[in-house]
Amino acid sequence: MSDQIREHMTVVASDGEHVGIVDGLEGDQIKLTRNEEGMHRFLPLVCVAEVEGDEVRLSISGAEAQRQADEPEAPL
Repeated sequence: MSDQIREHMTVVASDGEHVGIVDGLEGDQIKLTRNEEGMHRFLPLVCVAEVEGDEVRLSISGAEAQRQADEPEAPL
């Protein structure tokens, strides 16, 4: 499924909440575009339920995605 994920795709949580925009892939994580503080955020690829059109749909809620994406950047 990771081969279907491209830059500028919209990331949407299971509850329909907008999570972010794909900036790229790094290892087994989706790298989201920078937030207001200028930091990239990351989500594990295992959270992806499906890729359809220009959307990456997650299997987790918006709140859970936010919690995971707000964890400090980890070196890969």
